[in-house]
Amino acid sequence: MERKRISVSDFVACPIDIWQSSWMLLSSGDFAAGKFNSMTVSWGSLGVMWGKPIAMCMVRPQRYTRQFMDQGDSFSLCIFPTELKHFLDVLGCKSGRDMDKVNHSGFTAEAATKIATPVYKEAELALECKKIYTHDLDPKNFLAEYIPGLYKNDYHRMYLGEIVAVTGVDRYRMRRQGV
Repeated sequence: MERKRISVSDFVACPIDIWQSSWMLLSSGDFAAGKFNSMTVSWGSLGVMWGKPIAMCMVRPQRYTRQFMDQGDSFSLCIFPTELKHFLDVLGCKSGRDMDKVNHSGFTAEAATKIATPVYKEAELALECKKIYTHDLDPKNFLAEYIPGLYKNDYHRMYLGEIVAVTGVDRYRMRRQGV
């Protein structure tokens, strides 16, 4: 499977399905320097903010990836084919503080096209994002009664990133009539 460049305006996906069914792999840090970390994420969104295409993801304070998200200016989100989903267990359950998760995962980190953060060779979709906004969730602002039960005083930090590059397999490319 080979990913190809997809213009951001031609990128198409079902955002709810991506977040609920696919398990995205969030990465941040500097690939060239060998200082990055990756973790699975399943809370976030895709959309438009301030006239820019954005990806929003959430990271709890105790996650090792958070320091890379806070220090760096970019992040990537990758989706893998269903048959590779079980390889994400290492990246979602183990900490990069304790082991080299990438080598144990069986995935291959590679340079992204426009950001310092890596993407993964085995991914069927890679979103490259420049960080444009962060915000810590405040429990005083939770309106639904079920939300506090999802936390133990470890509230997520929200990150918005402008999607600056997309590479993916053809199913993520809009089919234009007559083209």
